[in-house]
Amino acid sequence: MGFLSRKKKNQPPAEPERFEPETVDHDPVDRAPAVAEEPHPIVEELVQMEQAVPERRFDEPAYEEEPYVEGEPQALEEEEPQGFEEEEHEVEEPVNAEHEEQADEEDDGRMKAVDLIAPTRLDFIRREEESAEEEAETAHPEVIAFANQKGGVAKTTTTLNLAVAFAESGYRVLCIDLDPQGNLTMSQGIDPDKVEQSLYDVLVNDVPISEVIVKREIDIAVASIDLAGAEIAMSTKIGRERTLEKALKEVEADYDFVCIDTPPSLGLLTINALTAANKVIVPVQCEYLSMRGLVQLQNTLRMIQENLNPDVRIEGILPTMLDTRTIHAKEAVEILEENFGDLVFRSRIRKAIKFAEAPVKGSSVLKYDSGSSAANYYRELAKEVLANGSA
Repeated sequence: MGFLSRKKKNQPPAEPERFEPETVDHDPVDRAPAVAEEPHPIVEELVQMEQAVPERRFDEPAYEEEPYVEGEPQALEEEEPQGFEEEEHEVEEPVNAEHEEQADEEDDGRMKAVDLIAPTRLDFIRREEESAEEEAETAHPEVIAFANQKGGVAKTTTTLNLAVAFAESGYRVLCIDLDPQGNLTMSQGIDPDKVEQSLYDVLVNDVPISEVIVKREIDIAVASIDLAGAEIAMSTKIGRERTLEKALKEVEADYDFVCIDTPPSLGLLTINALTAANKVIVPVQCEYLSMRGLVQLQNTLRMIQENLNPDVRIEGILPTMLDTRTIHAKEAVEILEENFGDLVFRSRIRKAIKFAEAPVKGSSVLKYDSGSSAANYYRELAKEVLANGSA
């Protein structure tokens, strides 16, 4: 064997392959691997190519036909025993249900015939909701606060008589007495010392405001001397500046106007009134000292607009207790008009003894002496306020 191997190295491979198979029987056994080794890689490659090409040809239509032929695998499976069919169907049913749910979820973003109909229904519902919201907004009352930190400028007189003038025009009016002195409450013949509950209970103990409303010429939420301690009692209350605003939501649909009489200060009670209001009327006595407080009131109102109630604004400045016989009163009105322009009402509330006599009878001037000049002053003011509100 060693000799033969030497010959293989020295002689070319073609000549021994031709003669050795004829002379020696065992040489083909030894040379067969040598002869098979050369063509073997080619044959294997050809076989692999032949096997690979039909597989690709069969695979391509299989992938194309899968989405269209969904029933064929089921038809093939039906030929198998029933036991396998039942097991496969039991497995396939929940899978199909999951696919359907996923398909439904995916189809939510697609436009279908149902989607074309549903938005129209939603549009109608939204329009109804928007119209209801608009009606609710129009149903909100005009909340007017009468404020001036200067005392004795006819805030209480203006609050009551203007409210009664609104009521004469057919409006539903509520007056709120936030002054611890209770002058507005007394002006309607109610003793503040004898009321069981007052606005103190509303602001401090969260009693519904409807429980402290008394019906007189107009509805009035009564005050008591307890209001003097309301600011201290509310000092630790969260959202104390909005307490009155929240209390008014209970009855806001029952009234067209809410008139709030405030104490002669810029404390927490007045801040509650300004936060709940959307308009402010500033009664100003036609004297120099009374007008000096307007600057401080404007600064307070600006802070409330920035932090609590951006919608509140000054409806107008009302000259009160005007004595046309004095030059000082005329000069005071001129100063108001020069500094505040159109904010000054054209109406003037002149001095009249009727304003002092009416509270004694527990009534407004309009009821006490309906045909007097004093009553007509507030009727003219009511027309001007209503005209400004409709403009």
